[in-house]
Amino acid sequence: MVEDVLALAVLLRGRGEPFAVATVVRCERPTSAKPGAKALIRGDGTITGWVGGACAEPVVVREALGALHDGQPRLIGLRGDGGASPGRTEGIVPYAMTCHSGGTLEIYVEPFLPKPLLILVGHGPVVETLATLGQATDFAVSVLAPETIGDELARLRPERETSVVVATHGSADEETLERVLQSGAGYVSLIASRKRAAVVIATLKRRGVDADRLGRLKAPAGLDLGAVTPEEIAVSILAEIVQTRRAAKPEAREDRGGRTASAPLESKDPVCGMLVQIASARHRFEAPGRAVYFCCPGCKDAFERDPQRYAAAVAG
Repeated sequence: MVEDVLALAVLLRGRGEPFAVATVVRCERPTSAKPGAKALIRGDGTITGWVGGACAEPVVVREALGALHDGQPRLIGLRGDGGASPGRTEGIVPYAMTCHSGGTLEIYVEPFLPKPLLILVGHGPVVETLATLGQATDFAVSVLAPETIGDELARLRPERETSVVVATHGSADEETLERVLQSGAGYVSLIASRKRAAVVIATLKRRGVDADRLGRLKAPAGLDLGAVTPEEIAVSILAEIVQTRRAAKPEAREDRGGRTASAPLESKDPVCGMLVQIASARHRFEAPGRAVYFCCPGCKDAFERDPQRYAAAVAG
């Protein structure tokens, strides 16, 4: 099972598809999962592997999607009736075992996200240095010729995390920027003098590029570090890219073809209190006016035997 999870992780990493790996790092009996157990969670919430049953799995999926959203790992602590409280609490995200289970599980969830894309359009020593610096700082770097920009942008599909630097040196500045600004790239810049940059911006305005798109354009490219040499200019541009990326707030979760985590719609199990993902719920009951969802058959059976007992929880 662990080998299957690791093999899938290698496959998805090669494709550039985001995923998270959950690993059980500590447990206190009774628990079904043991230290070393692993599961892989993809951006659509599907899970491969095993880190526990009906109590643990929904929590792990929820936290994995959160990790894919914010890029931060987390340590989950699930404690059931009779389970000992952890001696350390800092950094642990606490949950209760809601499915009448004892013991304790601690699960480490680590996101694996694709490298951010850095697209360099054009040529010259600044581009060459940026390509080297970008690879050293863990960007996926693509250097494109201006005449291929249309086909290449369609292939690369720039997104908010993508940075594009245009260095066409006056030969195709406006045409290239017009195409790039129509993409989803979060950072777009032009290597040019201030005078040339002003001319390019004025031309783009006349061509009908709207203000919102033009507002994303950094022209001239780079932070004002007093850079003079091509190498220094490349450093100032990469610094601006890093500053822009780190300052950006995380996007709201949305479905982008499986590239990012989707926010699941959830409902609370009225019997045990667990949050259940509606889209993947296997156990449901059609109550008057609404559907009720359960984490497991036991909770559904308890509800069906005595619906009035849980009426207040359903109404809530």
